[in-house]
Amino acid sequence: QVQLVESGGGLVQAGGSLRLSCAASGRNFRVNAMGWYRQAPGKQRELCATITSDGSTNYVDSVKGRFTISRDNTKNTVYLQMDSLKPEDTGLYYCNSDVIIWASRRQYWGQGTQVTVSS
Repeated sequence: QVQLVESGGGLVQAGGSLRLSCAASGRNFRVNAMGWYRQAPGKQRELCATITSDGSTNYVDSVKGRFTISRDNTKNTVYLQMDSLKPEDTGLYYCNSDVIIWASRRQYWGQGTQVTVSS
């Protein structure tokens, strides 16, 4: 089993910044791609950004140029730097990780961290 623990959410005014962190822990696992998803009230969960194990990134158009995903492979941690935040960025942000554990490939999710952007 792998646990993903997120931190860094909070309340911020429009135009402000937040940095989310997500650390993976467990035994006998290797992390492949990691990503951040978000879910606004009444809407489906959507992808924000992903990063592969070698650092290749991908962003949804709505966050390009404002959000930056990065990772520290030595700590099995992924980050999401969010700048120029907008009220429409409000939602529950989830960390996702594609993991090889005990020779099996699995997907894990964090518990979510709330981001609220006030206008």
